[in-house]
Amino acid sequence: MKINWFTVIAQVINFLVLVWLLKKFLYKPILSAIDEREKKITDKLKDADAQKATAQKDQDEFKKQQEDFDQQKKALMDKAVADANTQKQQLMDAAKTAADGLRTNMEKAAKEKQENDNKAMSGKIQQQVFAITRKALADIASISLEEQSANTFNKHLKELKEEEKKKFIDAFKSNSNSILVQSAFDLPAKQQGEINDAVNVLLSADTHLQFKTSPEIISGIELSTNGYKVSWSFSEYLNSLEKNISETMKENAQPEQEKK
Repeated sequence: MKINWFTVIAQVINFLVLVWLLKKFLYKPILSAIDEREKKITDKLKDADAQKATAQKDQDEFKKQQEDFDQQKKALMDKAVADANTQKQQLMDAAKTAADGLRTNMEKAAKEKQENDNKAMSGKIQQQVFAITRKALADIASISLEEQSANTFNKHLKELKEEEKKKFIDAFKSNSNSILVQSAFDLPAKQQGEINDAVNVLLSADTHLQFKTSPEIISGIELSTNGYKVSWSFSEYLNSLEKNISETMKENAQPEQEKK
């Protein structure tokens, strides 16, 4: 078979021209479109990654803000609980203080009432003792209670111990112009003179006494000068009697309380 080289060469040329044409007008635009599309896709992927990173950052910030908010909320709750506990304790302390004050006031009022009752009973006892003593003295010695009290006080002055005498003399020397004699009753002039004589002998000096009536001394006589005091009265006997009566009243009150 004989080859027609002209035809072969012409076909080769046609093929090359066709390839060049395809490359120039078909492949190159297609490749360019593909490259452009790949670039757009890459840019979109980059934008998506950037948006994803931004979204992740926003999410992290929101999470951090949420955690901060939770911590602040917890701190506020803890503070509110602590303040409530503190206020509760303050209210309890105030209530306790008020209760203690009320109990103290009630105890004070009860004590004052008891003291007033004791004073009232003591006054009645004193009146009864005075009446009985006056009657007894009048019956056995025909002597008044006032005179007997003055005599007993003079005897008490004469029987002072040396230590008591020294204290009395020292007090008198430091303020010799103030010797006060108080009695629960008005002393007659005779008894005043006897007491003055007894004091002069005790102090080895000429003294002038100031006499004053003080019913609270409870039928007795009290001599004082510059803080030193010599006294005699029925107080000790009355106190002993009052103590015995108080103990008896308590003993009588206990069975009644046990019955209740």
